[in-house]
Amino acid sequence: MPQLPQKENPKRKVKDTQRNCYGFFDKMAESGLALGYNDVRLKTNYSSILPKDADLAAQFSRNVSLNMPIISAPMDTVTEAEMAIAMAQLGGLGIIHKNLSPENQASAVRKVKHKLNAFIPDPICIHASQTVKEVLEFVKMKKYTFLSFPVLDNSDNVVGIVSSSDFKFCMDGTKKISDIMAKKMISAPIGTDISAAYKTMMTNRIKILPVFNRQKKLTGIFTLADVKRIVAGLSPDYNLAPDGTLRVGAAIGVGEQAKQRMELLANAKTDVVVIDTAHGDSAGVIDMVKHCKRHHPNIDVVAGNISEPESAKRLTEAGADGIKVGQGPGSICTTRIIAGVGCPQVTAVYNCSKALRGSGVPVCADGGIEYSGDITIALAAGANTVMLGKLLAGTTESPGEVIFRQDKKQVKVYRGMGSLGAMRDNKASRERYGQASSPEDKLIPEGIESEIDFKGDVSNIVHQLLGGLRSGMGYCGAKNIADLQKTADFRRITLAGLKESHPHGLDQVKKAPNY
Repeated sequence: MPQLPQKENPKRKVKDTQRNCYGFFDKMAESGLALGYNDVRLKTNYSSILPKDADLAAQFSRNVSLNMPIISAPMDTVTEAEMAIAMAQLGGLGIIHKNLSPENQASAVRKVKHKLNAFIPDPICIHASQTVKEVLEFVKMKKYTFLSFPVLDNSDNVVGIVSSSDFKFCMDGTKKISDIMAKKMISAPIGTDISAAYKTMMTNRIKILPVFNRQKKLTGIFTLADVKRIVAGLSPDYNLAPDGTLRVGAAIGVGEQAKQRMELLANAKTDVVVIDTAHGDSAGVIDMVKHCKRHHPNIDVVAGNISEPESAKRLTEAGADGIKVGQGPGSICTTRIIAGVGCPQVTAVYNCSKALRGSGVPVCADGGIEYSGDITIALAAGANTVMLGKLLAGTTESPGEVIFRQDKKQVKVYRGMGSLGAMRDNKASRERYGQASSPEDKLIPEGIESEIDFKGDVSNIVHQLLGGLRSGMGYCGAKNIADLQKTADFRRITLAGLKESHPHGLDQVKKAPNY
């Protein structure tokens, strides 16, 4: 008689046979151990890959790809428009924090979108009656990096164009814009493509090409710098949306006010929103995911934060396009100590990414990364991207002024979104930790405030981080992130092994740019 198939024991562990590291994590789970970055190191492997040839392309969400796997965190001391622009130009992504008012957050998104856009459908305009001084002060206040504008009359009809050259050669700030603008405009009809716009602008030596519809209403403008960049293909590393704009994301919360914020962000053309909460596996987050996907199906939604595989599955089933993993690993986060919850990050990333295998939903490892080698470990454990706060804070592009201390040290403020200061200053921070209605003297912070050394331009930091990642992929013989995840295996190390891993036994150590 043929043998009947035996019933599978539901208690038997299903091994992750698609990765080399399945045995390692199974053994750790059987021992009841969960691991952080300092607990493990990757095994080296035969390699025919040089670090410079490693492909760092990554996926933050279903439809938002990156040229390198680094995201700047939506923290009020890390990411506003300037950081988001820099990250996108480096190939990554910035998520603008939600401690800004909804209007200011949407304005920051538009600032990123306007930075490189060849065709700007809603250009910033000025009025003919304004003075040169008023416009220059407006530009300074808004921190715009351009000085070319369509000029409107009192009926909001376009009556001229003003460019940086007009301001440059005007020595009298009391002059009206109508006195310095070009009244004779060369324009283009609606439907003009980039190539035709470039030819028109170069032929006529103009920096702005307005586009009008049949009713003579302005529908947008082309800017020469951006058209030229796209035509010449000068930005292979830039992370661009299909329309040629820099990609940018924004954080939102949950509830009715978050829905209103989402509307403004959608109108500002954000590429992705991150539902940013301390506990992503909650009714409010799941409802918000469903709302966003129902009303804004063309905008990707990344939800978090979580640390358990069942949570990842629930958010995915609700419609999330990406999952953010990390509860308490951040350097300024005290959630695990104050609340007594959370899972060490390497194990959390592995378990959540394993739960989502085959779903097409990427995992972002958020928090706990101290060195570039931790990025390699996070990706090897299953993350598609990493989100950084402290490593990018204190840079030129991070919000806040450089503080000169009495010891001549230059620092910037760095604080957790659950710190007492952030919660007192911003309702969004209180909402993130479920304390929206708590009086100020009754807040329970889950983060701290600190200062961090001023580091200079963020591009230098990212260069070192990516260099370390490339080296790690070379040691593992991985040509891309998917290859790294498939072939990487881990060792658990002791405290003695961790000490041995760092410089030791030396009296004088010169400072290195990546340590």
